[in-house]
Amino acid sequence: MLQHDTPGFGDAVDNSNCWVPIIEYIESKYEDYLNCEARVTRKQSSDMRIHCCLYFIQPSGHGLKSLDVEFMKRLCDKVNIIPVIAKADTLTADECNLFKKQILNEIALHKIKIYEFPDTYDDDEEHKLNKSLKERVPFAVVGSNAVIEIDGKKLRGRKYPWGIAEVENLEHCDFIALRNMVIRTHLQDLKDVTNNVHYENYRCKKLAILGSDNKSTRILNKNPLAQMDEEKESMN
Repeated sequence: MLQHDTPGFGDAVDNSNCWVPIIEYIESKYEDYLNCEARVTRKQSSDMRIHCCLYFIQPSGHGLKSLDVEFMKRLCDKVNIIPVIAKADTLTADECNLFKKQILNEIALHKIKIYEFPDTYDDDEEHKLNKSLKERVPFAVVGSNAVIEIDGKKLRGRKYPWGIAEVENLEHCDFIALRNMVIRTHLQDLKDVTNNVHYENYRCKKLAILGSDNKSTRILNKNPLAQMDEEKESMN
């Protein structure tokens, strides 16, 4: 499973269109996948499409910033977005719960489409899992590179005068729930939604553009994928 980081996103003085490079990168992976599909002889290759975007929100306690809203609106029809509150240990439990409600309210207000957990009422255990995960959205996480030893037990966390914030403790943050969801319980569903919704939308738009190109009357009755192959060959 590949991970792509975007350090420095939103830190510039002028953040106009700062989401463009990220969108272009996501669509470039769709383009690569479409090109593979268009080949007469298809080779088995790794799926390099972006299946999930973890969007980190600053723990301001005052809801989403305008940049957060605009970015997610621009991106939500291209990739599965999972909102995550960063540095959750800077908030008290009550502040974190209130902040989560504020974020969800603003996401609904601005009609931002985030990843939806599948309905699984036919499977009681899976339904309970999805319900418990959904109640934690947006996931509030704590990060740390330090390993601390307590009573002979080593754990990852952040040490403070008042105690320790444990990264892998569900009573302290949602990291475990988020990790399990992304790489274990919901990985296949994330891939399915990417393929059946986001990639298919991109593919249809791309082929519609090729199909409506009237540079030559001969293309009107040609398969758009075959046409794309010919155009690439002519460029080589």
